[in-house]
Amino acid sequence: MMSDEMNFLNAKMLRKKAEELLNEKQQKEKISKEETDMKKLLHELQVHQIELEMQNEELRQAYETAESALKKYIMVFELSLVGYFTLDSDGTICELNFTGAEMLGDRRFSLIDSNFKLFVSEDSKPVFNKFFRKVYNTNAKESCEVLLGYDNRLLCPVYMEGVVTEEDQKCLLSVVNISKFSLQNNKY
Repeated sequence: MMSDEMNFLNAKMLRKKAEELLNEKQQKEKISKEETDMKKLLHELQVHQIELEMQNEELRQAYETAESALKKYIMVFELSLVGYFTLDSDGTICELNFTGAEMLGDRRFSLIDSNFKLFVSEDSKPVFNKFFRKVYNTNAKESCEVLLGYDNRLLCPVYMEGVVTEEDQKCLLSVVNISKFSLQNNKY
């Protein structure tokens, strides 16, 4: 037994035993640290997953809100009693609603890329051309009354308002059939 104690007095032996104990302690700490790191990583992943789920729910709600707004827009735009048109600077029809197509007496999709001026009666063309130039020159809302018609066929008297959009320089045109009002006032 004395020889074992003596071995501990030996510097080399003492050093070796201390290194072994330190290695064992570090291994235990390393395993403990790895477990802690894994727990932290797992926690971070779980928090991130919950954040993503919350963002997904927010996106779903935003999508539903946008979908609802789109349905309302379609109802207002497509089923309005007012004809809506989007025209290029030369008068080409880019977009129109069903009421606008009905006013022009044709199917909606066959009217796209047609020139709106073709549907203005010959007598009203000077009024419309002045109105259309003014809309583009002033960049303000303008209005006029004209008769729609083509090929010697009168369609209807209308009141229209137009304004040019800043971003794409298109004329947004709203057209109201005023034939009921015109007949009462004997205007047309």
